Amino acid sequence: MTQFAYLGLGARLVRELDEAAVLPEVAERPVLDGASIEVCNVDFSYGEQGQDSRMVLRDVSFAAEPGTVTAVVGPSGAGKSTLARLMVRFWDVETGAIRIGGVDIREMPIPQLMEQTAFVFQETFLFNESVAANLRIAKPEATEEEIVAAAKAANAHEFVLALPQGYETPIGESGDRLSGGERQRLAVARALLKDAPIVILDEATAYADPENEVALQGALDRLIAGRTVIVIAHRLSTVAGADQMIVLDEGRIVEHGRHDELVQRGGLYSRLWDAFSDASAIALTGGGDQLASEGATS
Repeated sequence: MTQFAYLGLGARLVRELDEAAVLPEVAERPVLDGASIEVCNVDFSYGEQGQDSRMVLRDVSFAAEPGTVTAVVGPSGAGKSTLARLMVRFWDVETGAIRIGGVDIREMPIPQLMEQTAFVFQETFLFNESVAANLRIAKPEATEEEIVAAAKAANAHEFVLALPQGYETPIGESGDRLSGGERQRLAVARALLKDAPIVILDEATAYADPENEVALQGALDRLIAGRTVIVIAHRLSTVAGADQMIVLDEGRIVEHGRHDELVQRGGLYSRLWDAFSDASAIALTGGGDQLASEGATS
């Protein structure tokens, strides 16, 4: 019965994919003026217009320049991940436009858009292939030297060498033979190998344990150097040094600025930062009290 349930779900998903509308695509490759990103008066909702539609983004506008980091923050459900996915045309905006290098992304072929962007998801997808084959998805013609260099830059080389067959080790369906942090580092290595001028990070360190997070953060620092970077983050400490903060709430930009400015302003970002700081302090204090209590009883 369990297998029948899985088969039924698979059949429904295949049917939905078969019936889904194909995004329109142009044939000619326009000339881009750099790797800037402009989000101009964007509205977007899920579902068909009418009773089932749910407005997720409303009149969102900002610009991100090469060599800068733009952090998109806000409460859960504010539309952060949706905004990131619109930048790589998972869907098309309803009104407004998203431009890369001055060109509306709807006016460039999908392969050209993919060449310009590297996306590291919160949920990393890896195939039931070898480590090398998974990395070559980003650059099929990559040499062994290039693959090793990307893995080293992503702090993945050592754990890959420790695998039974090194870079030729099959890693299981969805990479289930690796830890969450190891999967994320391979995703970063893949993005490094692609060498795209725009990098979009959607909660890339969400599932990493403390040890893996340190290695992953170093890999991300190398990935974003000199590129146009969009970071979606809940953990505000990881993006406090961003060049600009875009604060979303219920699909709208409610604040825009740098970390220090927004903290002093006393708005939503300041409340989010205080909540994050309080939660961190509670965790540390709670651990300290527990250790002190254990010491007293012993």
